[in-house]
Amino acid sequence: MTAAEQGNHATHWRERGACVRIDPELFFPIGNGVLTHVQIAEAKAVCCRCPVMDQCLSWAMRVEQVEGIWGGKTEGERRLMRRRDSADHHLGAMRVTSKPHARSYRWKQS
Repeated sequence: MTAAEQGNHATHWRERGACVRIDPELFFPIGNGVLTHVQIAEAKAVCCRCPVMDQCLSWAMRVEQVEGIWGGKTEGERRLMRRRDSADHHLGAMRVTSKPHARSYRWKQS
């Protein structure tokens, strides 16, 4: 398989997305008001019935997509997921590489 074919194969999930025939602006809310929250809920409702929601979220996380709702997650939710993944990775590395420190608990005699 050529690189171009691999690229096409890797993103063909988009063609099966529930959002294909929906106005893309729904997935890019602007602001923080009540109407924005309604728009986010509507976009997430589309995502929840999408057969490729997991692939969409995976792609957005892999390419570090900043704007929009992808895989049912907002920018802030994906940012939090990345932080948690980073913290988990860091803690996992510490568990593997850390050794307990030997300490002496002898009492000093005067």
